[in-house]
Amino acid sequence: MKSIYCSFFGHQFKVSKKVTYHVKEYKCTHCSAQMTTNGKGGLTPLTPKFKEINSVLERIHNNRMSKKQLIQERKFVVKKDEQLISFIPHFS
Repeated sequence: MKSIYCSFFGHQFKVSKKVTYHVKEYKCTHCSAQMTTNGKGGLTPLTPKFKEINSVLERIHNNRMSKKQLIQERKFVVKKDEQLISFIPHFS
């Protein structure tokens, strides 16, 4: 049941968990109602089905971000003995 405050003034949602950049889970500060963003960007109640979807999305997102970070780190690796630029003029 909603609290009296929420029934008069509406819910006051705070972000409780960031699943991805666009998907977040929210929780009402007064009545503890939980919501999440759906595919169209609106808020829907956080059911067990959406909890499972969000956990899978979070896992996929974290895997992609870790792979992306590894690729970026590999691009800038320079061996100690290797010169960054080796320029030998061929004209004199």
